[in-house]
Amino acid sequence: MADHATVEYETASGNDYAQHEATYEGFLQLVKWGVGSTVVVLVLMAIFLV
Repeated sequence: MADHATVEYETASGNDYAQHEATYEGFLQLVKWGVGSTVVVLVLMAIFLV
């Protein structure tokens, strides 16, 4: 069997950290707007449908 005794935690070569941060910021914006939109829809449903 293969020897898996050593684990190497090396940063991948060619890793574009600035792009990674930009993507993560975009993801956070998407989540923030998604949660906000959901809250607005639920509040409007509570006002107009109950």
